[in-house]
Amino acid sequence: MTAPVSKTATAMDKVALDAPIFDPNAFRLSDEQAAIIAQARELGQSIFAGRAAAYDRDAKFPTENYADLHRAGLLGIAIPKKHGGLGADYQTYALSAAEIGRYCGATALTWNMHVCSTLWSGPLADDLDMDAETRAEHERRRAVHYKRIVNDGAVYSQPFSEGGAAAAGGVAFGTEAKPVEGGWIVNGKKIFASLSGHADYYGVLCTEIAEGAKASRRNTLYLALPAKADGVAVVGDWDPLGMRGTVSRTLLFKDVFVPEDAALMPRGVYFQAAMRWPHMFLTLSPTYMGLAQAAYDFTVRYLRGEAPGAPPVKRRMYPTKQIAVAQMQIKLEQVKAIWFQAITEARANPSKEQVLRAYAAQYSAMEGANEIATLAIRTCGGQAMLKSLPLERVYRDSRCGSLMLPWTAELCLDRIGREALYETDESDD
Repeated sequence: MTAPVSKTATAMDKVALDAPIFDPNAFRLSDEQAAIIAQARELGQSIFAGRAAAYDRDAKFPTENYADLHRAGLLGIAIPKKHGGLGADYQTYALSAAEIGRYCGATALTWNMHVCSTLWSGPLADDLDMDAETRAEHERRRAVHYKRIVNDGAVYSQPFSEGGAAAAGGVAFGTEAKPVEGGWIVNGKKIFASLSGHADYYGVLCTEIAEGAKASRRNTLYLALPAKADGVAVVGDWDPLGMRGTVSRTLLFKDVFVPEDAALMPRGVYFQAAMRWPHMFLTLSPTYMGLAQAAYDFTVRYLRGEAPGAPPVKRRMYPTKQIAVAQMQIKLEQVKAIWFQAITEARANPSKEQVLRAYAAQYSAMEGANEIATLAIRTCGGQAMLKSLPLERVYRDSRCGSLMLPWTAELCLDRIGREALYETDESDD
């Protein structure tokens, strides 16, 4: 991978770097893991944090951050080393994403959409069943996509939602791919599609439907549609409460021809992954783990009179402030503990207990981040509501997490309750 440009390196040299969210020694990380995660933290704190307010204010996509991610090799964090990437596993990616989310939630969340195209087609797919011919074809195809990312800095997105039950895994995706000679014709729509208008390729989950056949989740395809392909359109405005820099506008696909080499996974492999690798849907949570840490970090600095942009007035001597910080730290450690355990357990065919813990970790991170940010605002007081300080943005960004498919907070509660009380195929009939 190429080294970061001098501008980035110089900026990093001027910043007293924060301690990692997860200490490598305490959490038994390897030296290689620690180095990748530290690189993400340094880039986030030194470069991304200073740009975050403008991206949020203008609802502007963080294009400059993606150029820095490419120069640092982090666009290829989950691409196998033999293809020129960093070869990071699931845990290493998740910890790196949490560090970036700590400084710019929108960058971390959109980076997740990009990385999943390589994480799912890379280490996750390597953990699934394919015959030798299918495996060889997959290896050939993914090499095409990986080369674009590593060499050219190509950005992939992962539009998921359609406004119905498909994104939650309840029914087949409404976006359809009709087989034709040399590929497919795709028609459909994706809403809340992060990176719309800014990705080079849209990693679209769609249902392959042959003439006269019925839609089935088993026939889900994962195809990379070129953003400039005929029939691809980005529509609608983007002016949300939080995560404004994700630019998640609506994507329309009208008779888009997609060649066979566009497949990010072979036929049947996405459905196999969804059934056997449930932690693939936990990858939105690192951003919110980072936001939880950011809210706590700000509060401590603010009460110590050390928060940049705030008056250098100490407020740490008041018992009410001390108790609030104690409550925040307890909540943060609870979230960190269950979340770290869940990302460490990510694998094919997890146990029932591990799946329940993954749901609980998702819920804890998504709701816990906003709970900590809420307490931070109350503890810091009126100054914390000013847009000149980052806590107000952290609060708004953190509120968005519990709404995100495929594992919204409500769905996590529903699945935990049901799956804890019923075994597979068990009913009360």
